[in-house]
Amino acid sequence: MSVSIRPATEGDVDFLEALYAHEEVRPFLAAGRSYDREWVAGNLDGLVVTELDGEPVGAMAWEVRSERNGIVHVGGLAVHPDFRGRRIADEAARLLQHHLLRERGFHRIELEVYGFNERAQRHAERAGFVREGVKRKAYRRDDGWVDGVFYAVLAEDLDPR
Repeated sequence: MSVSIRPATEGDVDFLEALYAHEEVRPFLAAGRSYDREWVAGNLDGLVVTELDGEPVGAMAWEVRSERNGIVHVGGLAVHPDFRGRRIADEAARLLQHHLLRERGFHRIELEVYGFNERAQRHAERAGFVREGVKRKAYRRDDGWVDGVFYAVLAEDLDPR
């Protein structure tokens, strides 16, 4: 099994739109973002496609939060349900960390997940993110409020590769 990441291209728009709209993926993504075709096509610069043996199976998004302080935020992590349980997202996250911190020279990657998304929290910790805190009842979801759980990884946290 060979996991790789690459920048998204126009040829990935159909795959990404379908992935983000999947009924088993969408409930775990940020409620305030549409993830529709227009959003995907307009945000290709910050989207990374995860491949397994050359076949697209997932995606991640990233954006600069502070150029001055070298901080980026990652989100939009999604793996097609047919490929879950293989730790593909863990390896893809480590590859993205290496790319952003070592190759691009950023200092800090931040990640926030919903408090109810225990799978994403376990993933973050397996991928080397450090839990930094909880933003209590921060987001309106359906008929209630949910917590946001914050994680980060610093350049010095990475194993040298």
